Amino acid sequence: MMKNSILNLCKVAILAVFVSCSSETEEIPEVRKAATDPFNGTTSDKTGTSERNPGPGGGVMMQAFYWDVPAGGTWYNTIKSKIADWDAAGISAIWLPPVSKAQNGPFSMGYDPADYFDLGEYNQHGSVETRFGSKAELLSLINTAHNNNIQVYADIVLNHNSGGDLEANPYTGTNTYTDFDPASGKFYRSASDFHPNANVYNDEGIFGGFPDLSHSQPYVQDWLWNRSDGVGKYYKNTIGFDGWRFDYVKGFGGWVVREWNYNVGGFSVGEYWDGNAQKLQDWVNSTNRTSSAFDFACYYRMDEAFDGNNLNILASGDMLWKRDAAKAVTFVTNHDTDVIWDKMHAYAYIMTHEGYPTVFYSDYEEWLDKDKLNNLIWIHRNKAVGSTSILYADNDEYVAKRNGSPGLVVYLNDSNNWVERWVETNWSNTVIKDYTGNSNWEPTTQSGKWVKIQCPPNSYTIWSPK
Repeated sequence: MMKNSILNLCKVAILAVFVSCSSETEEIPEVRKAATDPFNGTTSDKTGTSERNPGPGGGVMMQAFYWDVPAGGTWYNTIKSKIADWDAAGISAIWLPPVSKAQNGPFSMGYDPADYFDLGEYNQHGSVETRFGSKAELLSLINTAHNNNIQVYADIVLNHNSGGDLEANPYTGTNTYTDFDPASGKFYRSASDFHPNANVYNDEGIFGGFPDLSHSQPYVQDWLWNRSDGVGKYYKNTIGFDGWRFDYVKGFGGWVVREWNYNVGGFSVGEYWDGNAQKLQDWVNSTNRTSSAFDFACYYRMDEAFDGNNLNILASGDMLWKRDAAKAVTFVTNHDTDVIWDKMHAYAYIMTHEGYPTVFYSDYEEWLDKDKLNNLIWIHRNKAVGSTSILYADNDEYVAKRNGSPGLVVYLNDSNNWVERWVETNWSNTVIKDYTGNSNWEPTTQSGKWVKIQCPPNSYTIWSPK
């Protein structure tokens, strides 16, 4: 969703210090990344790694930007410089901000799109480059990512356009900013391509007063997903994007994403900003299950659990990953919203549970302990396999296991004391260890698969066979 700063509001960045117990962690072996399928291994019992299989637990996405990244056309090169390190850490895909030229040109974060085919090569809207760089720099970044077996997802803004010229609008009887004459020479738009028009008065939503693109118009459909030189196929087949993050999908019907995915292909996740898991599931179904959705229900339940000191919510709360793990993209924060203060517990949760976990750039590069995040990424890719069983929950403690092979048991402790608990695992007569290094115990499970595990104050442990 577009940030309020586009509407000339200020964003206040709130930073916090997050504390958890730490000690040495196991050396993290090199792991190969997914070439096409980020969910490969999410609920299977596959072992081994390859380009098609990024470890048995599946891939991890990096949101490769935050709101108001430095202007000046340097961001693509900044991300490119980090690709090798992210590759080594186990990142399998990166999500970029909108790449096309927007109304605010060199100052825009891209959520006010004007010319979908100007990726930083035409002098319009105040600059040649976008805020993030030139088309050549974008292509170099994508090429570098692909050489490291990292997928690249484009942020696609289809609901609205901005930066058109004023014209007489016969459908409103007023003058509207709906005359788009792009420098790229592609996808000219006029009043008939927006709402209202001769065929359709409105769709599901208007954002920020911007001209609302009418996806029901055949001309618009052609330029977005049907034409071989249209937006979707140009981004995928020429520029090299592997998938899509669809912005503000509440603003149009799920059929739009369905048609894009049928005609263009690639991974797909929608920003349906709602904490109701049923609504998220309904939206996924409205795309004929061609798209995943960000699990806002999980996001808000984690905030209630970790910041509200009530881990029972993790057991009782409804989340998309519990309903439809293969279509849930989990996250701890993003460029639009950052409400969870106890972030390390939240990352431990999403990296050990089902779904496709996302790491936020600022969390990884600036705010949190990178070594601990790398450790969780490795655990996710190598241990987090199979369905999930919740073993215990109260205000302070939460224990769950993944039932695949190798599988894991995660123990979250939100209290100020060391805690211990007997749990039933999937392993008989097996030595297990805590792969976070937060506990040095190496207990042996009983023949009946029970074992006692422990967790330090305000921390987490993650257990799997040694």
